[in-house]
Amino acid sequence: MGDTTRWLLPNGIDELLPEQAGRVEDCRRLLLNTCSSWGYEYVVPPLVEFTDSLHVGLGADLELLSCKFTDHETGKTLAVRADITPQVARIDAHSMGLEGVNRLCYAGSTLKSVANSIPADRSPVQLGAEIFGCGGIEADIEVVDLLLSLVERSGLSDITFDIGHVAFCELVMSHVGLSSEQQNTVLELLARKANSDLDRLLTTLSREQAEKISVLATMHGGIEVLEDARAAFVDIEGLEKVIGEVEAVLACCQRLQGRVNVYVDMTEAHGYRYHSGVVFALYAKELGAAVAKGGRYDGVGEVFGRRRPATGFAIDLKAWSALAVLEVTDKAFVASPVDASAQLAAKESELRASGVIVIKAIGGEVDDRCTGQLVNRNNEWLVEPLEKQ
Repeated sequence: MGDTTRWLLPNGIDELLPEQAGRVEDCRRLLLNTCSSWGYEYVVPPLVEFTDSLHVGLGADLELLSCKFTDHETGKTLAVRADITPQVARIDAHSMGLEGVNRLCYAGSTLKSVANSIPADRSPVQLGAEIFGCGGIEADIEVVDLLLSLVERSGLSDITFDIGHVAFCELVMSHVGLSSEQQNTVLELLARKANSDLDRLLTTLSREQAEKISVLATMHGGIEVLEDARAAFVDIEGLEKVIGEVEAVLACCQRLQGRVNVYVDMTEAHGYRYHSGVVFALYAKELGAAVAKGGRYDGVGEVFGRRRPATGFAIDLKAWSALAVLEVTDKAFVASPVDASAQLAAKESELRASGVIVIKAIGGEVDDRCTGQLVNRNNEWLVEPLEKQ
């Protein structure tokens, strides 16, 4: 007996067998074709880049997730992408250099050094769409509307749309005078919903600070949270604009009432720390992790030479495809003998062009999926029912 451990895959790394791979590919085509119909152009960023261009200006959390190795040609450090969004921002800012609005979409594999979700998946297939060059809320509305259109096209149901705004917590904490270090600690505790740890932190703050942060921690739930936020923080300059932007984006969800539930969480910034405005995520009750995340990330392009407003979303394609209700079409499978005749080759091409799957019976073995066979009758190749042995 051989060593069976040599066939084991690393934790969080999986392989897609034909049925699952077919679903992922069908979903990829459906979603990208839909994005294309909205005017988004397809780009293919590289799997590997130098770390100084892949991680620059994007924060430590993304860098820690990246798998790195040394480039033998240059001696510099390379990294496999853990997130494609910053690459697309680089393409818009540096490679394309367009003025005005630019819409891009993409799909590709990513790799993470550790799993940051349950169930563990260190090699997600990421598909997304981004708008560059528009700083208005109408761009955020468009990408959310597109995402919900993909939900509709994929037949997803019982989905929760979770929305927040990065600036909300920042405005409240700055208003009460928390230091940058204190703000980072509060954000971490709010993201983890670590209420007991937050209570201990509040004892170290002034009375006014503790009261405001305590109320801030309750700013999640139904859509009524937005009115609660208005009432609780009415004296904070700029907060009305933030709440108004969230309300404008939420209006998209009305057309999918009954299929998409809304959860407002003004205490959490989804995804990586490069987000700067409205942030959102889609959750399915069958999964413990989000199937899609997105939001505004103005300024990422600045490190590539051009500061560009940007917003978009990224979908976990493997998780999405597991939930999708795809249109199934019956496929005909026909066996063909090994024969070098041009007439047979022409008949095979004709059948394949019409959508029939023709499989050569190499070694005399007929594929189990075949229900028909090509037979030569009076010098003409015809499809006849295949009698199963």
